[in-house]
Amino acid sequence: MTREAAARLREGCAALRVGLDAGQRERFAAFDALLAEANAVMDLTAVLDPVEAVDRHYLDSLTPLRRSGWFSAGARIVDVGAGAGFPGIPLLIVRPDLEAVLLDSRRKRVDFLRRVIEALGLRARAVHLRAEDAARQAEHRERYDVAVARAVAGLPALLELTLPLVRVGGRALAWKGPAALEELERAARAAALLGGRLRAPQPAPVPGRDWNHLLIAAEKESRTAGRYPRKAGAPARKPLGAAEGFFF
Repeated sequence: MTREAAARLREGCAALRVGLDAGQRERFAAFDALLAEANAVMDLTAVLDPVEAVDRHYLDSLTPLRRSGWFSAGARIVDVGAGAGFPGIPLLIVRPDLEAVLLDSRRKRVDFLRRVIEALGLRARAVHLRAEDAARQAEHRERYDVAVARAVAGLPALLELTLPLVRVGGRALAWKGPAALEELERAARAAALLGGRLRAPQPAPVPGRDWNHLLIAAEKESRTAGRYPRKAGAPARKPLGAAEGFFF
């Protein structure tokens, strides 16, 4: 991590009221180095400028920590479509009390995440599974306090990938842009079919940037019906929440 990027990380975390001790700063630097090394041989991120990467990946991942109560002490989280490790890895670095499963459908990405977890000593596992398949396994179905997802799918489809993994009383949390506002009506219907209730979008500003980022939470109020999620690929092809009803 360059000196400028490290300074930006410290300043941004301070603005988010997220404290970083020396060990956490070292873990971010180590993660940054592992990401740069892996990105040279596989497609993990298109953001190559070190300072922009801090904003787009690290600080953006940490924006929910400005709100109290979304991640209780010792919470079990699942990162759906974890990719290069966002938002899961930054959250684990800053909140070492959290325990996480990082799900991804691509083996190379899971191998990378496993290297990161080992190198940083995080309380996490990287698992090679699609979310639709994970939610059919007793080990994962309705086992998590929070499911997080960033840049994975449209909001109605994303809820079908995340809410079946969340226990009653937990929540699914999505990082979205302003276009998600157009999906809210369909997403609210999808959430209801899955046992959840969609909450109002919350602004999630990255300090020093004018990006209109949002965090959208769906609270899990009742168990998800056994027919959800549908088979792999169906949530994206035919998202729940259409006005005429749900799909099988």
